[in-house]
Amino acid sequence: MLASSVLFFILPILLSPLLSSGVQFPFNVSYNIDCGGSTNSVDQFNRTWLSDRFYTGGSTGLVSEPLHFHPLQEKTLRFFPPSSGKKNCYVVDLPIGRYYVRTFTVYDNYDGKSHSPSFDLSVEGTLVFNWRSPWPEDISQHGAYSDLFVYVNDGEADVCFYGIATDSPVIGSLEIVQIDASSYDSATIGTNHMLVNYGRFSCGSDQWGPGFTNDTDFFGRSWQSDVEFRAKNSNIKRLSTSKTIVNTSQSPNYFPMRLYQSAVTVTGNGALEYELQVDAKLDYLLWFHFAEIDASVTAAGKRVFDVVINGNNVTRIDVYKRVGGFAADNWHYVVKNLSDTVLTVKLAPFVGAPILSGLENYALVPADLSTVPDQVMAMRALKESLRVPDRMGWNGDPCAPVNWDAWEGVTCHPNKEETALVVSQIDLGNQGLKGFISDQIGHLSNLVSLNLSSNFLEGTLPSGLGQKSLARLDLSNNQLSGSIPESLASSSLQLVLLNDNLLEGRVPDELFSVGVHGGSIDLLGNKALCGVSPLPSCPLFWDHGSLSTGGKVAIGLACSFIFCVLLLVIYICCIRRGNNDYDFGLPQDLMSLAAKRNKYQRQKSLMLLEMESQHAKGFPSTLNLQSESS
Repeated sequence: MLASSVLFFILPILLSPLLSSGVQFPFNVSYNIDCGGSTNSVDQFNRTWLSDRFYTGGSTGLVSEPLHFHPLQEKTLRFFPPSSGKKNCYVVDLPIGRYYVRTFTVYDNYDGKSHSPSFDLSVEGTLVFNWRSPWPEDISQHGAYSDLFVYVNDGEADVCFYGIATDSPVIGSLEIVQIDASSYDSATIGTNHMLVNYGRFSCGSDQWGPGFTNDTDFFGRSWQSDVEFRAKNSNIKRLSTSKTIVNTSQSPNYFPMRLYQSAVTVTGNGALEYELQVDAKLDYLLWFHFAEIDASVTAAGKRVFDVVINGNNVTRIDVYKRVGGFAADNWHYVVKNLSDTVLTVKLAPFVGAPILSGLENYALVPADLSTVPDQVMAMRALKESLRVPDRMGWNGDPCAPVNWDAWEGVTCHPNKEETALVVSQIDLGNQGLKGFISDQIGHLSNLVSLNLSSNFLEGTLPSGLGQKSLARLDLSNNQLSGSIPESLASSSLQLVLLNDNLLEGRVPDELFSVGVHGGSIDLLGNKALCGVSPLPSCPLFWDHGSLSTGGKVAIGLACSFIFCVLLLVIYICCIRRGNNDYDFGLPQDLMSLAAKRNKYQRQKSLMLLEMESQHAKGFPSTLNLQSESS
């Protein structure tokens, strides 16, 4: 069992680039988190620790014997009871790159139950630590640090706890430091492996590094003493120097000078031997550190030794020949196909006695499959819209790690290319959900079955709910309203249960083919659905509170007809105008004829007036006389 766990938080501390011996570290993202702490604090090494109270769930605790812990951040902890759900996670936005992560985990009977908890911990969807009760007594009482290197390639890192049975996972503190992406031969190892620390020690010195001493390590690495790793039959001689060691604090690994200013060798002709505890199922990266700090060794060939790993002689080292005196040198090797839980490292003398400044041992943990990013975002949107309760543990990656159950009520499987995980089933029937179905559900392109029945969901059915993959849909016994989207008719549904809702409007005709082709469909108990029998017929021009499609088509045809008639009238008028030269004025002949007729009528009127006047005076009418003469 590893001694601790790894966790990411959302609390950033942006530090100025660190300087040491004129060397500038180009990365400035660093996090120091006091898990369970109520306020920010500064430790004895002038490092600021931030409280996590605004950024996580769970509950806070205090170790039972705080006087046994000197740093304040080691006295507090955060735990996740079963009421918080089986899976609790933290997500932090980070620049894409590689990160060093260190955690402190402690129990110290904070809950008075004298039962150290069992739980698992994952980073970026990959299971990295298993804690099983009972813990070793020393670790339980005093806690333990552990660390790893992880590559974040999506700008977001997540770390999740998974409680075993009714136990509550715990975490004491967290540190995150951005490091060089090319460090530890990542070009060869790749970015799809985590480097989990199984032992990092400095030879000939006590434990040192950030959090333990004022010594600087740009990556934040702490270095243990090699005493507990050393084989008992080694006759050790310690070496140390205060002289400057060249080739230190250089890109990409930035190993500190302090590491090379001490070393161990052996007296006599014996070998220098170490025993490292490992998990035989994994491969391991061994990183050796050398510096010739013995002033008596002044030429190549005076100190030569073989590196023997698990009985295999893998290389021969002459430090002075490689880099000279008082200069840092390192060499690494990947150990594969282990058959034992103990990895042995022996430096066997060839000429003179072997020398070693430090050694790192990292398990190469391959990254597990993770959920397709679009589906992660869709599931998070559903979590918010459905108001999924905390007790269901909908945190982190919906499907990863594959060693754990997916989110409660969620089933996943690898995609066709087996490069990622996809969501295939959601079963949240009768969970007391009171939200609505997010439109983002359309991004779940591999969803086969959706059951949200017997809840209190409101709102409309999203148009994206019609994936080609969808075969079973049960949204019965909710308070869903609006119409059934046409998109449902294009899916591969074999079961459709939408009964006992508030749905209305026309049901797509294609949806009824589910029942025709041997499937099952139930739409009864809704507000005003219409369509094919046994549902009532839909109004010709009116459908669920608005014009139906038929009504809109009829209005469109009527408007088109009227428009065509108007065009025809205008066209006819234009033709008549062209034939008669009609310009809204009277022709000249008509005007002349009218003038002559008006003149005749005036003359006739004057003659009649004159005759009437003569008759009144007794004069014979000229008109009559003329008539008689005739």
